[in-house]
Amino acid sequence: MDDLAALRKSYERAELDESASAEDPLQQFSRWLREAIDARIPEPNAMTVATVGPDGRPSTRVVLIKGFDERGIVWYTNYGSRKGRELATHPFAALQFHWVELERVVRIEGAVERTSAEESDAYFHSRPLDSRLGAWASPQSEVIASRGVLVANAARAAAQHGLKPPRPPHWGGFRLVPDGWEFWQGRKSRLHDRLRYRQQDGRWVRERLAP
Repeated sequence: MDDLAALRKSYERAELDESASAEDPLQQFSRWLREAIDARIPEPNAMTVATVGPDGRPSTRVVLIKGFDERGIVWYTNYGSRKGRELATHPFAALQFHWVELERVVRIEGAVERTSAEESDAYFHSRPLDSRLGAWASPQSEVIASRGVLVANAARAAAQHGLKPPRPPHWGGFRLVPDGWEFWQGRKSRLHDRLRYRQQDGRWVRERLAP
């Protein structure tokens, strides 16, 4: 590991210019996400979620985006998990997409709210059966004795609910309502492009940040 400090990469794939970027950050995000999907990079829908606990300590984890529109960015999880508990106490989060192959990063910050029960139900019932049973089987973020606990819980859920398990009351969606975006494009000589969008007087203001 002695060569870690010597690792280098030159970013030269693309550029991010104000004149070529969308005035609305949601449109810019949609464009970049589509390009990531079209490029067939691994898991273009993976995003890091950062939350803060009651003690002020931040924590991160990777989840999958499941939808976005003018209302915000949506993902689904166990409300009793660590992130669920932290969001119940501090309903704000930061998201990050890192598309390494495209040399791009998107950062999004804002308040977080739960999706409606109808939205959560609709997505839950679109999931594969094993995933729906898994939502019943896993007491997410809790200490368990072994993997056997999960297997036994899944078997009990299958026996109880059969082929049509309902959505658990502790499971559903979160929506982050953005109040700030940043788009990062790697550039040569570490002179990267960074465009920030912030709200001012009900509209998005776009400005360049030094790398």
